[in-house]
Amino acid sequence: MPAVKIGIIGAGSAIFSLRLVSDLCKTPSLYGSSVVLMDIDEERLEAVYTLATKYVEEVGGNLKFEKTKNLEDAIKEADFVINTAMVGGHNYLERVRQISEKYGYYRGIDAQEFNMVSDYYTFSNYNQLKYFVEIAKKIEKLSPKAWYLQAANPVFEGTTLVTRTSSIKAAGFCHGHLALKEMFDTLELEHDKVDWQVAGVNHGIWLNRFIYEGKNAYEKLNAWIEEKSHDWKPLHPFNDQLSPAAIDMYKFYGVLPVGDTVRNSSWRYHKNLETKKKWYGEPWGGADSEIGWKWYQETLGQITDITKKIAKFFIDNPKAKFSDVKGIFSQEIQDNELLQEMERILDPEQKSEEQHIPFIESIVSGKKERFIVNIPNKGIIPEIENNVVVEVPAVVDNEGIHPEKIEPKLPERVIKYYLKPRIMRMEMAVEAFLKGDINIIKELLYRDPRTQSEEQVEKVIEEILSLPENEEMRKHYLKKK
Repeated sequence: MPAVKIGIIGAGSAIFSLRLVSDLCKTPSLYGSSVVLMDIDEERLEAVYTLATKYVEEVGGNLKFEKTKNLEDAIKEADFVINTAMVGGHNYLERVRQISEKYGYYRGIDAQEFNMVSDYYTFSNYNQLKYFVEIAKKIEKLSPKAWYLQAANPVFEGTTLVTRTSSIKAAGFCHGHLALKEMFDTLELEHDKVDWQVAGVNHGIWLNRFIYEGKNAYEKLNAWIEEKSHDWKPLHPFNDQLSPAAIDMYKFYGVLPVGDTVRNSSWRYHKNLETKKKWYGEPWGGADSEIGWKWYQETLGQITDITKKIAKFFIDNPKAKFSDVKGIFSQEIQDNELLQEMERILDPEQKSEEQHIPFIESIVSGKKERFIVNIPNKGIIPEIENNVVVEVPAVVDNEGIHPEKIEPKLPERVIKYYLKPRIMRMEMAVEAFLKGDINIIKELLYRDPRTQSEEQVEKVIEEILSLPENEEMRKHYLKKK
C-alpha cells in the first residue's frame, strides 16, 4: 500500500494522540507512512513525541514521526489532516464560564438548550472557529487533495463552517455513539446481533433503528425501564446513557437519545445542580454540572501529569519498555479508565475505538468499513437543509463516503422539536462569526431564560470581549462602532 502523510494538529492531547499512534501500529496497510505531530505547547508536544517514537520502536511499527509547532509543517503535502486542537485550552473556556456566571448565566452563555456540553462553546469561541477556517484554507493552498478530519469541538459548527467556506474534502468525527455498547451490555444483547442505526447532528443523534435477532429491541429496553431502571446509578459523571434524563427524553421523543445527546437536553434537566442530580444521578449530576466537570478536569490534569512523567522516564531510561510503565507508576495510575487505556494501547490485537485511522485505511486501501461520520446532509435526512452537516452511518472505501439510507425515518418530534431548534442555534453561531454580527449573539441571549435585562446581556458580552485573548474577536464584532 502507498505510504501517506498524516498531520495531527493539537497532538499534545496525549491519550488521544497515543490512541492514534497505537492504531497506526496495528494497521500494517499504512506502514511506511509519516506522522507530523503539531502543537504549540512545547512540553506536551515533546512528551507525546517521546512516547510515540518509543512505542513504535518497541512494537516494531514502520512509521516515521516528526514534531513541529508550525501549522504549515503539519499540512504541507499531507494526505490527511486530523484536527483535535482547542485554541486557548480549558483555561479559556473556564474564564468565559466564570464571567458568564458572574452575570447570572449558570454554566456559561454557551450552555444553551440542546447544547449543554461543557467544552462545546459556539458563541464566545471566535478563536476556535477562526482556527478551523485557517486550517481549511491552508489545506486548500498546500494540500488541496487532502482529507480534513474534524475532531475538535464544536464538531457540528466546525464541520459545517469548513464545508461551507472551503472546497476541501472534510468529515467530522465523534465517539458518542459508542455509548450504545453500554446499553447493549445492560440489556444483555450480543453486540454483533444488534441491527442499529443512529441519525441526527453531532451531540444530537437518535437510535432510529434498534433490532435484535429480527425483533424490535425497544421492547427489551421498555422491559428494563419497567423492571430495573429504578436501581440505576452512575459509575462516573459521563455514565448517563440509561439515566433518568435519557429515559425521559425517550418517552417524549419516541426513540432513545444516544451518547452526548443525553447531555444536550432541554432546560428541564439543567436548571441548577439539584435538577442535574435528579436527572443524571448522585453525586455528580452528570458531566456538565460544576461537580462533574471539575471531576473531568482533575482527571484530565492527572493524566497529563502522568504522561509527562512517563515521557521523562523513557528519556532517562532509554532501554525501558512500555510494559514496565504500569508497574513503575502503579501508585499514580490509580484511575481505572487510565489503566484500561494503557492496557488497550499495549495489547497488540486491540485497537482503540477512535474512527480516524480505520477511516484513513478505508480511504487508502479500499477496505469497506462502516463509520459514524459528520458530513453535509445532501438529502440524507430529507427534512434538513442540504448544507447542514449531519451525523449518520456511512460505508467508506477508496471512492469516498457512502451514507446509509436512514430507515426508519426519525420521528417528527425529533426533527421539529429537537433538531431544528439545535440547527437554528448552529446557524446563529455560524452567521454571527462569518458576518461579525454581535447582534445575533445578543438576540440569542435575549431569548435565554436566564436573561433578566438588556443590561445583563450588554455587560456579559462586554466583559468576554475584553479578555486579552479576545482582542481580535472584539475588533471583529465591534468593527462598525
